[in-house]
Amino acid sequence: MAASDPLATTVSTKGQVILPKTVRERRRWSAGTRLVVEETPEGVLLRAAPAFPPTTAAGVFGMLRASGPAKSLEEMDAAVLGEAARRHGRD
Repeated sequence: MAASDPLATTVSTKGQVILPKTVRERRRWSAGTRLVVEETPEGVLLRAAPAFPPTTAAGVFGMLRASGPAKSLEEMDAAVLGEAARRHGRD
């Protein structure tokens, strides 16, 4: 089947639709993949559902509590540079 040939499927009496294997493989959609169904003016759009719900900074701010006194920007910069040097073997 050429890439430009349209793929077709049928809606079952239960309302189920089988996606062609080539589409599932190309999208890496295995059994159990959750899909978002969206109606558009052109038809129906299927997208893989996100693994996690969307979040905002306000929704997660403060989730991890720090212990000890707050660090200054200079202390944080020094720690980041020190870790980068340690990971990359630099002085």
